[in-house]
This record gives sequence, C-alpha cells and structure tokens, in this order.
Amino acid sequence: MTLWIIGHLLAACIGVSLGLIGGGGSVLALPILVYVMGIPPKSAIAMTLVIVGTVSLLGVIPHWRAKNVDFKTAFIFGSATMLGAFLGAKIATLPVITAAFQMMLFAVMMLVAAVFMIRRSSKPVTADDKLAFYPPPVCKYCWLWLISEGLVVGVLTGLVGVGGGFAIVPALVLLGNVPMKQAIGTSLLIIVFNSVAGFLGYLGHVSLNWDLMFSFIVAASVGTIFGAYLAEFVPANRLQKSFGYFLLAVAALVLVQNRQQPRSPQVENHSNSRLVTVSRPKSFGLPSLQDATRRAIAKK
Repeated sequence: MTLWIIGHLLAACIGVSLGLIGGGGSVLALPILVYVMGIPPKSAIAMTLVIVGTVSLLGVIPHWRAKNVDFKTAFIFGSATMLGAFLGAKIATLPVITAAFQMMLFAVMMLVAAVFMIRRSSKPVTADDKLAFYPPPVCKYCWLWLISEGLVVGVLTGLVGVGGGFAIVPALVLLGNVPMKQAIGTSLLIIVFNSVAGFLGYLGHVSLNWDLMFSFIVAASVGTIFGAYLAEFVPANRLQKSFGYFLLAVAALVLVQNRQQPRSPQVENHSNSRLVTVSRPKSFGLPSLQDATRRAIAKK
C-alpha cells in the first residue's frame, strides 16, 4: 500500500508538470512504473504509451476549442509517426532487443529533452524566437523531411514509450510551416496517434496491469488540473530549468542502473505470440526505491 501511494503521488506530479510547463512530465511515467511500482520494462513501456496518450488526449481538448489544432498536418505527419511507432514496438518485441537497451535509449532521450529544456529556459524567450535553440530547417516546406522525421520519432516512441513532443513541435514549425500555437496543439494530437500505434504493436506480446494504468491516468489528470492552476502564479522559465536538471538526474540514475545489464535476450517468444516473460532491471548494488521502502516497512 505504501508503494502504491508513493507511485500515485509521483503520477500526480507528472500531471502537475504537464499543467505547469506544458510538457516533459510524461517522460517520468516509465521510471516510476519500473523503479517504484516494480513493473518489468517492456510492460512498463506499453503501459506508458497508454498513460501518455490518454493525458495528451485530454490536453488536446483546450487547444481544439481554441482552434489551435491543424488536423490536416496532424494526419500527414501523424501517419508517418504512427507507422514508425508500430514498427518500433514490433522491433522492441524481438529477442535481440533487451530491456536494458530500451532503458538506456530512454535515458539518452531524457538527456536530450533535459538539455533542450535547460537551454530554452536559460534566458527570457519571446514569441518570435522560441525556436532559437533548434537547428535551422534542412529545406523550407519540405514534406519529405517532415515525413522522414516523423518515422524516426515514431520508431523512438515505439521503442521507449515517450511521445517525442520536443522533436515534433520544431518539425511542425520549421518543416511544416505551422504557427507555434498550432504546432503545440497539433503535437499533442500526434502523440495520441503515436501512443495508439505503439500500444497496438506491444499488445499481445507483454503482460499489462490495466488497473494500475487506469489509476495512473486518473492521478496524472488530477495533477494536470492542479498544475494548470499553479501556472498562473509560478514563472514558467524557472520551472523549466529546475525540471530540466531533475530530468538529468533521473536519466543519470537510469543509465547507472542499466549500464552493466547483461545482453541476454529478455523476451521469450512462444508459438502463440501472446505473452512474454520480461525480467526486471538489475540494480547492481544500487537499491531501488521499491526495495528500500520494503526494507523500511519490514524494520517497523
């Protein structure tokens, strides 16, 4: 029960982060499920896709009401990302893709997201130069590069379970010529598409805790409402920088936890291709939060 409460309080923090700074919090769903709730990594990635997709769908509603969702661009770019997400999930179920590799790749993506967040919050940014820290476009209005990046982002989403919003927004603005406000709303809809496609790729290959997914979604949704209220009183730049450094710390922990993980296959395929056996990541001397909490309860 103690672990359940801790995990759901952290899930609420995911929503608070989304409400305060408009993103970033969803990347915490995977480490919370793995290191706090004790869910095997491959199952946790599939569950993260459901959690991230549902919370993003709720986030689309206010943007849609404000007419800041470009459905045509979402369909074009989203088709590529959905294909990539489905392929990424299918690749993840192959025996050669270990849970340790997926967690290491996830940590690298967290580091990239944290660096972008810290750099963007290092100085005041006006509405005209929000893309100052992103690389310039390869070609103007180039739909081919837009679809190519969509495939790459989708594959990463399927492999590690994060939406890739930090890559989708600049792609829409720089390559798709979408205004910034519409790009943010459209990216949330694309993340929903990615999550659905990626989850379908995992479905039938991993075991799922549906009750835990639902309760995490509720906790994150409540946190989002509270975070949106706090956003009126707390400066966003300072929050982004602090959260960026927090992501760096979490990414470093994930890298250390998985750097010595053996490369033996983590997935055992069966003839009916229904359920896989996934091993938990080893800590190699670094106790997980779940184990530490259990020992504290036992001492009491």
